[in-house]
Amino acid sequence: MKTMRFLAALTAASAFATAAFAAAPVKTVESAKGKVLAGENGMTLYTFKNDKSGESNCNDDCAKAWPPLMADGKAKAEGAYSIITRKDGKKQWAKDGMPLYFFVKDAKSGDVAGDGFKGVWNVAKP
Repeated sequence: MKTMRFLAALTAASAFATAAFAAAPVKTVESAKGKVLAGENGMTLYTFKNDKSGESNCNDDCAKAWPPLMADGKAKAEGAYSIITRKDGKKQWAKDGMPLYFFVKDAKSGDVAGDGFKGVWNVAKP
């Protein structure tokens, strides 16, 4: 009986761990712009006004300065968070259809150096 309970608990824990990896790797952090979305690393996320819902227009050199928030093969869309396919076939997280990016000039959690950049980049809000 103890073995069956242990196996049931192990199965439940495994399912929970899988679900944890499948969810959008996003959290909220405080910044000079108020609460903003950030990746699991605490770095601020941004949206690009030249994107369309479900489509990234930040590729090649753009993506070097604005790295996409990538989604792995286990990722599952949930709520406001979806997964788009980039031009190179890789998967990227989006919120409300808009792809999410980091900015290479942000150095620590809560930095918002990219907000308003060239009038086309904005911090992503919760």
